[in-house]
Amino acid sequence: MAVKASNLALRLATAAVGVPVILSFVYALPPWSFFLLVLAVLLLGASELFSMSHPGDAVSRACGVGLAAIASIVVYLRPSDPHALLAVLAGSPLLALLVTLARHRPIETAALRAFALGAGPLLVGVPLTFLAVLRRTSPASGSGAVVLALGLAWFADTGAYFAGRFLGRHKLYAAVSPNKTIEGAVGGLAASVVWALLGAYAYLRGALPPLHAVALGIVGGALGQAGDLGESLIKRSTGVKDSGHIVPGHGGILDRVDALLMTSTAVFFYADWAGWMG
Repeated sequence: MAVKASNLALRLATAAVGVPVILSFVYALPPWSFFLLVLAVLLLGASELFSMSHPGDAVSRACGVGLAAIASIVVYLRPSDPHALLAVLAGSPLLALLVTLARHRPIETAALRAFALGAGPLLVGVPLTFLAVLRRTSPASGSGAVVLALGLAWFADTGAYFAGRFLGRHKLYAAVSPNKTIEGAVGGLAASVVWALLGAYAYLRGALPPLHAVALGIVGGALGQAGDLGESLIKRSTGVKDSGHIVPGHGGILDRVDALLMTSTAVFFYADWAGWMG
């Protein structure tokens, strides 16, 4: 119990420092600076991912991080250009295959490494870049949309943590994440809906109808938890407990953005459908 209390205190201290910094990039600083922050985060996350999929192969890891950077820059600069987006979609797996062809040993795992190197830049690079695109292309609602995506991921994580800690009895998906419970998942969904409704009446007032907020809270909250489980699956399959140790009390960057990969995508497509982006 003392270990859990200490970890919670460290998490709260990290949030107390990190949240004001992030909000300053979202609201006060120019959009390009927020993109640079996003780019730095996703490159660290990509490095953690390829450290799991390509242990002992620094060259392939560097190539994967480079592909993630290229994908992010293209999506940020040309989000409405279908040719550029298709080039990213096709180029990442094709270049990854060429890299793996040059670094094929051990050949028994070459196929898995090729697909990991091709999908990784798209998995980590593109969804997080959606946040920077929202910030740049939606002058009226972009900052609020970013806050919505962040909150759907992190507010839900907090709700799931406390609901699971005090009410958790039934395992959610023990084969992937033994500590997660059904009660925690329900608490996370409730917290997501609360956060989205707060957006409808506060930071996105006039742009996000309450009914849409409820739907986004449910869909985004569920997808965010699925993203969390997905990263747990990757870690468990590669024998890793945390993706890294860069964030005190939270593990690695991927451990903090796994749900955000999903919620940023959900908010991005909602914002496009709702006409928020210019």
